[in-house]
Amino acid sequence: MNKQFFLRIAKYLGIGFLTIFLTIVLIGGSIFLFYAVQAPELSETKLVATTSSKIYDSKNELVADLGAERRVNAQSNEIPTDLVNAIVSIEDHRFFSHRGIDSIRIFGAFLRNLRSNGLQGGSTLTQQLIKLTYFSTSSADQTIARKAQEAWLAIQLERTATKQEILTYYINKVYMSNGNYGMQTAAQNYYGKDLKDLSIPQLALLAGMPQAPNQYDPYSHPEEAQQRRNLVLSEMQRQGYLSSEQYETAINTPITDGLQSLKGSNSYPQYLDNYLKEVIDQVEQETGYNLLTTGMDIYTNVDQDVQKKLWDIYNTDEYVHYPDDDFQAASTIVDVTNGKVIAQLGSRHQASNVSFGLNQAVETNRDWGSTMKPITDYAPALEYGIYDSTAYMLKDVPYNFPGTNDPVLNWDRSYFGNITLQYAIQQSRNVPAVETLEKVGLDRAKTFLNGLGIDYPTMLYVNAISSNTTESNKHYGASSEKMAAAYAAFANGGIYHKPMYINKIVFSDGSEKEFSDTGTRAMKETTAYMMTEMMKTVLAYGTGRGAYLPWLPQAGKTGTSNYTDDEIEKYIKNTGYVAPDEMFVGYTRKYSMAVWTGYSNRLTPIVGDGFLVAAKVYRSMISYLSEDDQPGDWTMPDGLFRNGEFVFQNSAKNTWNNSATQQTQTVETPSTTAESSTTQASTTVGQQPHNAPATDPNQGQAGQAVQPTQPVQPTPQNPQVQQPQQ
Repeated sequence: MNKQFFLRIAKYLGIGFLTIFLTIVLIGGSIFLFYAVQAPELSETKLVATTSSKIYDSKNELVADLGAERRVNAQSNEIPTDLVNAIVSIEDHRFFSHRGIDSIRIFGAFLRNLRSNGLQGGSTLTQQLIKLTYFSTSSADQTIARKAQEAWLAIQLERTATKQEILTYYINKVYMSNGNYGMQTAAQNYYGKDLKDLSIPQLALLAGMPQAPNQYDPYSHPEEAQQRRNLVLSEMQRQGYLSSEQYETAINTPITDGLQSLKGSNSYPQYLDNYLKEVIDQVEQETGYNLLTTGMDIYTNVDQDVQKKLWDIYNTDEYVHYPDDDFQAASTIVDVTNGKVIAQLGSRHQASNVSFGLNQAVETNRDWGSTMKPITDYAPALEYGIYDSTAYMLKDVPYNFPGTNDPVLNWDRSYFGNITLQYAIQQSRNVPAVETLEKVGLDRAKTFLNGLGIDYPTMLYVNAISSNTTESNKHYGASSEKMAAAYAAFANGGIYHKPMYINKIVFSDGSEKEFSDTGTRAMKETTAYMMTEMMKTVLAYGTGRGAYLPWLPQAGKTGTSNYTDDEIEKYIKNTGYVAPDEMFVGYTRKYSMAVWTGYSNRLTPIVGDGFLVAAKVYRSMISYLSEDDQPGDWTMPDGLFRNGEFVFQNSAKNTWNNSATQQTQTVETPSTTAESSTTQASTTVGQQPHNAPATDPNQGQAGQAVQPTQPVQPTPQNPQVQQPQQ
């Protein structure tokens, strides 16, 4: 083989590669043009529009108009150079050199995506403006067609507008938190000044906010805001816009420098703020559109009358006595038949000058304690055939967390011996709960919880009595929203519905989209009914007597978190019983409600009557919801029968175990006139085993349960002891 042969081979290979390249370019260009011609028409009206979104309640009454109430546009000559430098430094280094799309940026994003197996964008500032104006930000909408149209419009805009004009459109378009639209508006409301009068660190803060305005809000999230501002300053120095001296001065400036008190000028009632925040989030999750920057009509599921009532319960002394003004509460109410969130409130005494701030009702950063027992331990045990009746015998005896030498302690640090499943739930015993989870298995329990909208990164045995997680992510753990929806499945015969805030959206082009959750079966109807029958006794005779209403069929569960011994010694230093969180989750056939109480600072303990607040908030609200529309009692489904106060699966054995431990205990019957008033009678009651005889299935009434001699108000469920992951 000679040199000529190799040259010929190289020639053919070169021609082949060139042909392939040209073919790819031709095909790619054809696809691009195909989608580009379908792009919306570029319009200056759209670019400068002060579009607002209108929010309606469940009765189709207008409750909010978001988008037009706070907007002061800046003119091009009013925008300082330092702000321009800050924006291009953090958003688009080559803004002044590209023509709408940046091939270097796109290639860099492509390489990063290959390395991280993720999805990072290569959008220019011009493309971001186009996206804000015309398109959804949903990852599901980041299709080839949408990207092609976005790039085409960006190129067209760069041909018809100057860089200064594009920056002006962007600066006036972006949402800046707390109901402010555009950076000039934010400058006036945050600092009482125009953009041209702000300092470099103040401008850097504003430049960094549009990517996540609520997260970088300097009022509600000062630490995150400072981190973002400092990143902008760092990029400005790296791009040569700041000297070392300027950078050092700016980065050492407090994030609060120059901030003035926010003025409460929202165009909607304050009692709707938390709910509207979740509407905004769900609209973006479901459609990819930010309703704060995209005009649309949203029809929600909020019942204004219920929301107002909840606000009054939180913020007046007419219904519940709170220990002090700092004592907090957060709750969610859902319609059990469809998952619609009819009311939600994340705190008491909310600041009227902050929009869409922290909503504790959806946060998972607090421990829901023993309210986890029904959904983590006992319902799975019934569902998977481990237990077959509410009278199934359990052992409340000394016991360690599986695989450890760490003892599981009951709240009173005592043990009852052999007790029924119903009694274990009623008196919220920890030992039977953890032992039940061991029988169920962590994997099966996790699968069951997933069906109720609750997940953990890693399931642990301590999760039998706690919602604490190994990761601080809202996806994991429990919140009032998640717990109300999970318990709603008990009320709804085992069908779970995702919490829904929005009902329908009418987009600016007139198209509509309706939203609902059809529901999924999370458990058998028999499991749901047996759990409900047992949790009825929690209110009538157990730890939840503060929520008891003699005229209303309902069920529920209390929960109390705990401090570790180390926390008690270092921070709490209180000789009485204390806890960071107290919860109550309850439901009727129509509504489910979850209530968290505690202090914003976890190390401020609940003491004394503070333990009674959660149940009282629930009681006040459920009374209001049911007084004119009583939902009635549940009907026992096929596959079950009743014997006395207990419910059995048809497959349960029908012989008594006479070796069961007999206990002498006190029956405590709640008064019909006051929750704290009771009468007592002494009786000897045998803890009935799970294999009761098959007598008349309808004989007797549920709820005639026994009480221990130990005090139960307040009744903590998780002991103050250092336990794994608690």
